[in-house]
Amino acid sequence: MNPNRTSRISKIKVKRVEKPPYVIDRSRLRRFDGKNIVFERVMWDSSWEGYKRMYDENVLNIVAEGKLGYSRVDFALAYASWIVHDAFEGGFSWKKIKLYRTPAVSVGIDWTKTKYDVDDARKMSIYVKRAAKLFGASLVGICKLNRDWLYAGVDAPEKFENVIVVAVEMDTDGIATSPAVPAAAATGVGYSKMAFVLAGVGEFIRNLGYEAIQCGNDTALSIPLAIDAGLGELGRNGLLITPQYGPRVRLCKIFTDLPLEPDKPIEFGVKEFCRKCKLCAKHCETKAISMDDEPSFNVACRSNNPGALKWYVDVERCYLYWCENGIDCSTCIKVCPYTIASAGKANVAPNEFWNLV
Repeated sequence: MNPNRTSRISKIKVKRVEKPPYVIDRSRLRRFDGKNIVFERVMWDSSWEGYKRMYDENVLNIVAEGKLGYSRVDFALAYASWIVHDAFEGGFSWKKIKLYRTPAVSVGIDWTKTKYDVDDARKMSIYVKRAAKLFGASLVGICKLNRDWLYAGVDAPEKFENVIVVAVEMDTDGIATSPAVPAAAATGVGYSKMAFVLAGVGEFIRNLGYEAIQCGNDTALSIPLAIDAGLGELGRNGLLITPQYGPRVRLCKIFTDLPLEPDKPIEFGVKEFCRKCKLCAKHCETKAISMDDEPSFNVACRSNNPGALKWYVDVERCYLYWCENGIDCSTCIKVCPYTIASAGKANVAPNEFWNLV
């Protein structure tokens, strides 16, 4: 089935709004406990089927089957894609990054000792966004830190008032092969690029004499911060939908005391579209995505954070499918009409991915 024939995106009209386009029930909302992230629960929660299961458990058998898109070459690419994210701890530093060698050219100045005098927060925001784009960000937004989105137990000093939220585009042809392995490589490259962008922007801020807390999926919930920063809206698939790339992005953020001007949130009709579309739910391998017509406050599993009106995703089912698949899945991203509209294609066969070079 070609998802492009089922749901089409008409011209996207984006408008800035005063308040983020989500509904919160403050009587239910709690700061999310990071131990309930599904990957953390694998290690401690013996009450569910994913306990102690790793999604590489069947990889060797899968490779031996010779299935298209699951070859040794495909897995080699996917595992390599994560190398910067997993090996470069500086990408997620809360302090100035230590160098492993003396720079070839060094002027001996410690820029962190004095603060650059920021007399125009709007202008500094432009500088920060341009720097982030230089380092590889696809989208950049700024918001005030809503501490409801910090993980429970995380202590970010009050001076960290501003958040720089970055979206990194993932490769269109890789994602289009999901659930085959090249899609996982596109995801991994997104995370590795994320680490570099974080490090570059974080050091830029520190060289101005201010502080930066660099975060990937850790420390705080990325999606509501991205919505606050005007990067997009929440979709039925539980992911941020951006006007430029749909859900085909990875998110990261930096908390800082650098004076900045926040962006306004945006609306472009995602909830109304998702209410009718349902393609991500129809194509989900494990039916983890709700088919309900209306969003609700009913959580699907322990790894959901209650208190927001939305379509909750049963990420336990996602993870168990990953264990069967041998690698993560991006099918809900692939079939989303917002992805197709941005990428200009609905699907790429795994063998076609390698022929593209």
